[in-house]
Amino acid sequence: MRDYLLVTKALADESRVRILKLLEDGGLCVCQIMAVIGLSQSTISKHLAILKTAGLVEDRKDGIWVYYHICKDRISDFNQPLLKLINGWMNEDKKIVKDKRKLKSVKKIDIKKLCNR
Repeated sequence: MRDYLLVTKALADESRVRILKLLEDGGLCVCQIMAVIGLSQSTISKHLAILKTAGLVEDRKDGIWVYYHICKDRISDFNQPLLKLINGWMNEDKKIVKDKRKLKSVKKIDIKKLCNR
């Protein structure tokens, strides 16, 4: 029951679902997610921590950057089946389409400039 509730509660927030939909296209750092979603670094980080605890995302350190990805491993009975469902859902949603379009332009920006480093 606990694993089920972790995953479903993580998915019960619009910003977290938007983050997951962005991560379908590959790994992103917090700065890139911030640039698309428009929330502060601390808020994005909190959302990512919830998604990570639920087994929906994982992180990978690359130098000074931490990239978040959709979790590929089965952490519980629920993380992979629900990730698979979400992958097919909301692809025509106006906000998701807008986010993915904005992500394309954000990815063209040098990560050092985007993150002010």
